[in-house]
Amino acid sequence: MDPVRYYFTLKHLKPVQIYGRLLHRIFRPSPDLSPAPAVRRPSAVWMNAACRRASMPGPTRCRFLNEEHDISASSAWNDPALQKLWLYNLHYFDDLNAIDATDRADWHRLLIGRWVDENPPGKGTGWEPYPCSLRIVNWIKWALSGNPLEPNGLHSLAVQARWLAGRLEIHLLGNHLFANAKALVFAGFFFEGQKAAAWLEKGMSILEREIPEQILADGGHFERSTMYHALALEDMLDLANLAAAYPDAIPQHRLAQVGHWPQIIARMRLWLADLCHPDGEISFFNDAAVGIAPTPAELEAYAGRLGLSTLSEPIEGYAHYADSGYIRVRRGDMLALLDVAPVGPDYLPGHAHADTLSFELSLCGQRVLVNSGTSRYGMGPQRLRQRGTATHNTVTIGGQDSSEVWGGFRVARRARPFGLRIEEEEKNLRVICSHDGYTRLPGKPIHRREWHFFDGAVEITDTIAGKFDEAVSRLFFYPGLKLFTDASGNGGHVESIAGRSIHWRVEGASIRILSSTYHREFGLDEANSCLEMRFSGPRCLIRFTWD
Repeated sequence: MDPVRYYFTLKHLKPVQIYGRLLHRIFRPSPDLSPAPAVRRPSAVWMNAACRRASMPGPTRCRFLNEEHDISASSAWNDPALQKLWLYNLHYFDDLNAIDATDRADWHRLLIGRWVDENPPGKGTGWEPYPCSLRIVNWIKWALSGNPLEPNGLHSLAVQARWLAGRLEIHLLGNHLFANAKALVFAGFFFEGQKAAAWLEKGMSILEREIPEQILADGGHFERSTMYHALALEDMLDLANLAAAYPDAIPQHRLAQVGHWPQIIARMRLWLADLCHPDGEISFFNDAAVGIAPTPAELEAYAGRLGLSTLSEPIEGYAHYADSGYIRVRRGDMLALLDVAPVGPDYLPGHAHADTLSFELSLCGQRVLVNSGTSRYGMGPQRLRQRGTATHNTVTIGGQDSSEVWGGFRVARRARPFGLRIEEEEKNLRVICSHDGYTRLPGKPIHRREWHFFDGAVEITDTIAGKFDEAVSRLFFYPGLKLFTDASGNGGHVESIAGRSIHWRVEGASIRILSSTYHREFGLDEANSCLEMRFSGPRCLIRFTWD
């Protein structure tokens, strides 16, 4: 046990996270098995929600995280041989609202019946608050889409809502508490009566606090993860859809709160659009992978069905999302996404990577430079490696991470960006930022990065102020791109992209081309290449040019 690491991890927690954890372990309510309240009839049409990829290839087979398993046995719901996140996905019931879900409605009906029979109230993974929350929402969305729940399903849904109301994840906060609140709001609209009104009021009161906390003024989600941002945007679209379907059920004192949702959604949509690559998918900052949230295109289509205005095309130049800490630079057919953000909210850095001052780059519509992504949760060396600085397009000093990531979801001392400057001239743009994540090391080194964008070129200069033994800058290339060095040994080229040649030249460092892995999805590892630049002094520069 490292007392320093524990101190810097725990010092940022809110008191509720500490006493909430104790209450969560000590207090466990008994399930309330009383009859379900009456179902409320919506007074307007529920619009089809955003769809994920299908996850049921057969009536008793499920595929999550690129792993497929048979679930015909009742023990499958809590199989200890399967990873926890896979079991969570099994209990979410996302397939009820996935692509071509209507073709599998009979499977879904049987699966809901099985879940009710094989998961006794209050016992097992499925009754943990987070999967319980997502399942409540998915069952209600499925019912509103024209699939009436059987009496045993309605009764179970009410039991789940009552159970959840007494098991809110105040010790975790963040997206978990948001999901709890959303589920209570869904149950509060779907059912009617005094109990449903209490669920609705509890959920709305939590959202009233959490939406301004979690959705920053620039539209970004406060955990600084593009994947969790997309999930939060889906949440907000679902809530707007629900409010539109039940306009007469919104309490008078909540009308103003609901009225702000479209403006919040508009900012979130713009943020997500600007943090995507030209291929239409998210960039990889902090915990991020494709295939977990609906695609950005699917979320935009959902917004369109809700009657929200169409987004304008991204403009040339740069956009600075100052509250969340990201910069998008677009010059011709080049797109760069820069991370000048803190690792996340101090009290909730569980999805943070040590990726401060990293960036990603696309050219001619194709990704070129990429952070390494996320393929694992839980504990273990793979998870730790993927969160570490050395798998991101930035600099390690002394072989250390810029923020002390540890465990599965812990961070001790964190890097703080400072000194950000954006200098725009007629034909070029310069972005400069530093961070203090390595000042805990001997010599108190500070990493300063400068991106300089020209027409047909970008230059990245890293400078280390203070004493240091070793500094390494790494750049990771999209799978399939091959790097070649020239005779000088300090430059080379990348195979042509859409007929364009990319050349690179390094100053102030020795170089190696290494094999690495890229993780665009959970459970998926792909080979790629890493350009490693080992500093020979305090300054390292790499220049990319393309014709």
